[in-house]
Amino acid sequence: MANRFVLNETSYHGKGAIQEIATEVKGRGFEKAFVCSDPDLLKFGVTKKVTDVLEIAGIPYDIYSEIKPNPTIENVQTGVAAFKKSGADCIIAIGGGSSMDTAKAIGIIIANPEFADVRSLEGVAPTKHKCVPIIAVPTTAGTAAEVTINYVITDAEKNRKMVCVDVHDIPVVAVVDPDMMSTMPKGLTAATGMDALTHAIEGYITKGAWAMSDMFHLKAIEIIAKNLRGAVANTPEGREGMALGQYIAGMGFSNVGLGIVHSMAHPLGALYDTPHGVANAILLPTVMEYNAEATGEKYRDIAKAMGVGGVDAMSLTEARKAACDAVRKLSEDVGIPKTLKGIVKEEDLDFLAQSAMDDACRPGNPKDPTKEDIIALYKSLL
Repeated sequence: MANRFVLNETSYHGKGAIQEIATEVKGRGFEKAFVCSDPDLLKFGVTKKVTDVLEIAGIPYDIYSEIKPNPTIENVQTGVAAFKKSGADCIIAIGGGSSMDTAKAIGIIIANPEFADVRSLEGVAPTKHKCVPIIAVPTTAGTAAEVTINYVITDAEKNRKMVCVDVHDIPVVAVVDPDMMSTMPKGLTAATGMDALTHAIEGYITKGAWAMSDMFHLKAIEIIAKNLRGAVANTPEGREGMALGQYIAGMGFSNVGLGIVHSMAHPLGALYDTPHGVANAILLPTVMEYNAEATGEKYRDIAKAMGVGGVDAMSLTEARKAACDAVRKLSEDVGIPKTLKGIVKEEDLDFLAQSAMDDACRPGNPKDPTKEDIIALYKSLL
């Protein structure tokens, strides 16, 4: 079987990279931009950093901001209507995963109107056309949605998240500028950073992993472990490191899949609106312990990438524990809660576990879980 790898046509990295947005818009012959960004980014002037670039370059645009932290089917539907009304021919997505996921769904439906029912996009939808060209500008260092072929939309009626996987949705251009991330508060920096680490670790141990994805994931783990604490402290070096590390993780996991940390985190976001990064960070060390026996020598590599000393002299059991402990320590150091107390209600465990089993990320887990396993993992964190 051939291994497929899908990446952006173009990506820009480093301070001031947003200036290249005007270059790309004009160079690709676009005439008007549809800017997707969430209300908080508009309120705090983050979106304006990009719209100022557009205005200086004389590029017209409309702004769409009806986007929730866990974007819903309704957000997508109203966005599709707004795009049609705007007369735009490209999308500029500014924000975290919420803005970019909404933009992807809008772009796919505009180009593939037979999928106007947003629910029809769940899983691997057989779309025929590339979505409206997207220039993605992340403002968080975590989701890597700017380089992935995935997006997640919440079905509010059914209290579940729909994971959508489509090679046609990847942004044509990613603009990864650490200055766009500098206003993130500590809590959001920590949560999105741990989301990136989860991507790298799950991508490294997933069933679909292979040499090329391993290369990206190990480097991402190393960069994130070195820089997340600094990013939370808002150091320039930490911000730059996390901007790069999360993107590299996205280059890998987008192409090989994830595991049950994500499949268990998704229903927490759908049912309780738990921030995705927080859910992942709480679950990650415990799920790593559950998966350890199915990962061969990979936890030794993870421990080394996390900066643990003396790993080569450890037994396999010791190395696996060292990897889990290093992840748990990093999570604690950046202020992530240790348990799901106050989040999960015991009466919801069956629904949560079934949702996790049905999630598109679950089949990639290195160890095949039962529903009872999932329930036990949730319970262990209460």
